Amino acid sequence: MRKVNQNRLIYSILIAVCIIGFWWFENFYQPAPPPNPDVVESTVPEFFLPQSDKGEIVEHDYYTLSYLEAYEQAQYVVYRLDRQHLTYEDRERPYFYEDSKVRTKSADWRNYRNSGYDRGHLCPAGDRRFSEYAYNETFYTSNISPQEKDFNAGVWNRLEQQVRRWAKRYQSVFVATAGVLDDPIDEIGEEDVAVPGYFYKIVARGNADKIAVIAFLIPHRETNRPLKDFVVPIDEIEARTGIDFLPGLPDDIEEEVESKSGWGKWKF
Repeated sequence: MRKVNQNRLIYSILIAVCIIGFWWFENFYQPAPPPNPDVVESTVPEFFLPQSDKGEIVEHDYYTLSYLEAYEQAQYVVYRLDRQHLTYEDRERPYFYEDSKVRTKSADWRNYRNSGYDRGHLCPAGDRRFSEYAYNETFYTSNISPQEKDFNAGVWNRLEQQVRRWAKRYQSVFVATAGVLDDPIDEIGEEDVAVPGYFYKIVARGNADKIAVIAFLIPHRETNRPLKDFVVPIDEIEARTGIDFLPGLPDDIEEEVESKSGWGKWKF
């Protein structure tokens, strides 16, 4: 009888250890990212890096972001897109996975399951087809935001394609993008991932002395309106997000650039 009780105790302990182990793996384990086998120039100039007193700055090899734990997503993602980055390599889509570089741990991909929203890329996977490593790096959950399916496949996709055309035409552009998080229209999942009511994208080319900038602010719904209809001064996006864009520009140039729409310098 004593032996039976001892066996039961051992089995109970083993079951408890397994349960705790699975729980730890599910909630805390983060695989180390593989080393980057590529060296592809993708540096964003200092003047284009936004400034904000909120968020955790996370630097990946091919984009940088500021993560807001309260909204479980990035308040901005910045990256460089060169003409030579654009390839037609057929990459196998990996699973979305949590960002091990985010101190508070980025949102679990399961928050999006059965939510009705797409996992919308901020730095697009299509802009990083030049290597498997760069492509996979865009699938961190820190680089996605909940998007309506029609919006993600519609006007947002049209804007991403337009940015690629500009990269081909002008050789190199710099991009800052994310959702506007001050007044979310919904929350999804156990972690209350915010659903932005608007998304923005700021595109620049040139250098600090001679720069062309265009900014878009798009309501989070599908539309057939032309992209030009959503061009706004950067000042408007700064007012909505609390982020200081182009902080490294001389003050007079920054003031002039941010107060105008600037779309006349861009070929649509």
